[in-house]
Formats: sequence, C-alpha cells, structure tokens
Amino acid sequence: MRKLLKGKMILFLMMALMLILSACSSSGTGGESGSSSSSGEASSGASSGDDGASDKLVIGFSQVGAESEFRTANTKSIQDAIKDAGHELKFSDAQQKQENQIKALRSFIAQKVDAIVFSPVVETGFETVLQEAKDAGIPVFLGDRAVDIEDDSLWVTFLGSDFVEEGRKAANWLIEETADIDGDINIVELQGTVGSAPAIDRKKGFEEVIADHENLKIIKSQTGDFTRAKGKEVMEAFLKSDGENIDVLYAHNDDMAIGAIQAIEEYGLKPGEDIKIIGVDAVRGAFEAMAAGKMNVTIECNPLFGPQMVDLIEAHFAGEEIPKRVDVEESMYTMDQAEELLPTREY
Repeated sequence: MRKLLKGKMILFLMMALMLILSACSSSGTGGESGSSSSSGEASSGASSGDDGASDKLVIGFSQVGAESEFRTANTKSIQDAIKDAGHELKFSDAQQKQENQIKALRSFIAQKVDAIVFSPVVETGFETVLQEAKDAGIPVFLGDRAVDIEDDSLWVTFLGSDFVEEGRKAANWLIEETADIDGDINIVELQGTVGSAPAIDRKKGFEEVIADHENLKIIKSQTGDFTRAKGKEVMEAFLKSDGENIDVLYAHNDDMAIGAIQAIEEYGLKPGEDIKIIGVDAVRGAFEAMAAGKMNVTIECNPLFGPQMVDLIEAHFAGEEIPKRVDVEESMYTMDQAEELLPTREY
C-alpha cells in the first residue's frame, strides 16, 4: 500500500514539473519571436542592438591612388575614421587606373559590403558598376571626386571640394596680383589627370574668371597627372619652347607645382619671382616652398574629411535624409602666411 502511494506521489510530482516546464517554454518562445521581429526590421547589416547603437558596418573604400600628398592624407583620414568608428574596412588602391577601380567595386559587391566609398579616377564610365551596386542594395558614397552620370540615384551623396570655385580663387588672386602690370600676362597650365573632376573643374573655374581679362593668356596647357615627376617633365618642355615668355604657372595641384619649381630652378630662373607659381591643395610641401619664397599661393583642398564621411554613412543607415552634395570648408594661403602656418599643417 505504501509503495502504491509512493508511486502515485512520484507520478503527481512529475506531472506538475512537466506543466511548469511547459509554461516556461511557452514564455521563452514568445520572447525569441519578438527579438526576431525586431532584428528583421534592420537592413543592409546595420541592425540595432539593445542600446540603440548601430552595429559594425563593413565599408569598402576604393581610392584613386597615392599620387600626391593630398591623396595620402585623404586615404589615411578616411581609413582612420572608419576604423575609429568601430566599422570594418576593406581597402583598394586603384593606382590611377579606372579598370582597377571598377574591378575593386565589383569585388566589394561580391563580398556583400554594407557601403562603398570611392573617389573616382575619372568622371565617366561608372554607370554599369554603380547600377550593379544599387541592384545589390549597397549604397555608394563619393569622396573628393564626383561622377558624370544621368541617374543620380546610383549614389547617395558627394562629399568634397568645390573644384570650380578653387579655379576661380586661383584666377582672382592672379588678377589682383597683376593689377598694376601693363601688357600681356602669359600663363602655362599644368592640368590634372585627363577626364578627372578636379582637372575639368579647376580649369573651368580659372578660365571662367580670366575670360574678362584679355591680357591674361594661357599659352600652354598640358596634363601632369597630378604627380611631381610629370609636373617637372612637362614644365621642362614648356621652358624649352617658351622659357623667356612665361610669367605665371597655374598647376592643378601642389605636387605638380613643386615638380615644376625644380624644373624652373634648373632652367636658371627664380620660381616665385621670375615666374609666379599658383598651386592647389595647400599641402605641407607647398607651405615649405612658399616659406622659401619659391611659390606664391596655394588654394586649399581639404583632404581630412574622413570623420565627416563616416557621419554621413551612419546617418544614411539611421534613415536620415542626406543632401546630394556636401562641401568641405576651405581657404587660400599666400607666401607671406607660410612661415607662421607651416608648423600647424597636418598634411
């Protein structure tokens, strides 16, 4: 009898335990279902955690190359900003070749990155690969250089400089600098990479302003590919054909201007005096040249916009509306400011 009662008691306890476990299991399933629903609302890998902060993004960054001090500083700024924000970086250097850049973008798409940042080597020829990124649901952010594409839905925003305005600033400085000079002012121009946004726009802005001044004449214009070596090589050719007639050099970046300064000195003329030197970027090398009296002015093109780019990417994933163009604040520096400002230059 005791054994029978004991058996019934054990059976009763087991049934009670099963009912308790069943209730707990039902409650737990409901919690998981709610968590799954919340996670499902996030998109493109930028899901929200318990604290509301964005999860780590995988960002593909394709850079033009390493052709100048500006480009090196720009690359570091963007790389550091992505890493400092806790995101994962995938980097590719296009070495100034569009085919390399398109290949890199396709690689990013294949790797299913969350976002792409790139500085286009040239303005045109990116429609197909950008459409592929859009079809894959990957937002594209343009840094420093723009693209010439009819469908602007293929990219989210452009962050960088107003290259046309940089050209205007260079021309306005020259007009003021030569206001008291009678006769023609002969200008040679070192253009940037053919087809690139800064080369097109810096030339456009400069010519737009000097068009109203008949005495300002561009007598030679050729690409120097934004490099010191090419800038020196082209300037040597300019000097060989028109050495005694050149009054001003307008270089689309400081690195070409610095290369040209070497050519001018080797030719036997004084850069900054015999030939006025105008550069763009405001890199440290330009300030050193100005402090030495070999360069007259540099128009700033600020490369340190990495944190601003990351802010725009995070804002996009947070669902915020972003302008199609965001300009970087910039200035202009002359020879008489160089010595004082040189120690403060970050690039």
